[in-house]
Amino acid sequence: MSNLTSKTLSYFSKILSIAVFCLIFMGALVTSNDAGLAVPDWPNTFGHNMFLYPPSKWVGGIFYEHVHRLIASGVGLLTLILTIWILKKEPRKWLRITSLSALGAVILQGILGGLTVRYQLPVAISSFHAVLAQSFLCLTIFIAYALSEEFLKRKANQAGDKKIFRVGVFATILIFIQLIFGAVMRHSGAGLAVPDFPTVAGNWIPDLSTNTIETINSFRNSLNLYPISEWHIIIHLLHRYFAFCVIVGVIYLFISVGKSRYKDSIINKLTGLIFSVVIVQFLLGINVLFTIRSPIPTSLHVLCGALLLAFSFTLCLFAYPHSE
Repeated sequence: MSNLTSKTLSYFSKILSIAVFCLIFMGALVTSNDAGLAVPDWPNTFGHNMFLYPPSKWVGGIFYEHVHRLIASGVGLLTLILTIWILKKEPRKWLRITSLSALGAVILQGILGGLTVRYQLPVAISSFHAVLAQSFLCLTIFIAYALSEEFLKRKANQAGDKKIFRVGVFATILIFIQLIFGAVMRHSGAGLAVPDFPTVAGNWIPDLSTNTIETINSFRNSLNLYPISEWHIIIHLLHRYFAFCVIVGVIYLFISVGKSRYKDSIINKLTGLIFSVVIVQFLLGINVLFTIRSPIPTSLHVLCGALLLAFSFTLCLFAYPHSE
């Protein structure tokens, strides 16, 4: 593969990763604006070919859902082009397999998106759809890194550090688990299952008694929200309290990188970004409660979660010990 082709392919892979971020944010806006069923049919849009639906009718919730579908189609097309390009030009077998995996993931993601509409937003399918989006993001980042000059340079220099890599993987796993809790919480409608913070229905120690549920439902009723059950409170609290595990994991990563004898400017910058984003993410999570799940901060909370995962996963790639 020529140097020009290699660079162009590398840039293209990065464009795909950026497009996936846009798709995740648009998907978050769909859920935050309760627009998941604003377009009740799939793959058509109110009986029209999706790509020919008149822009004049893109109003209200239809705008969010329809634009989400269009961006998803664009991401699918970019993934298909990237996969074909890699299969034709890339000699590394493991990268060819990864690109095919990404193509399979985006196809499955599209099918899941359609099923969420067909089956009226079931929690299991909707949550899997959200989690797969984050997994697909990591796949595109991995491909972009593997196609970069930085990867070849680090491999040639046998760069990387085992300790930082292990701590990075640990932090990334914590973040991914937290994203799973967040996805299930959002698609269960449990985002306001515990509307106060840091207390739980006024109690410092979580209480799942009937009295607590009645207190919360009384508040939700004043906001015209449907009643919740013990399950909603449990998944909400899992997401809330596991956030502290993520923070501890990020602090551990921050300290480990700071104390390490292995010095790498990119890893240092990524660690700083991870530390900064986790603080912003925590504050956004609180803001979601105080603004009664306002669409913009809620969607930014989802986007920040994706950024946190992306930065942590990228750090693992850069810290991977090539010498072993």
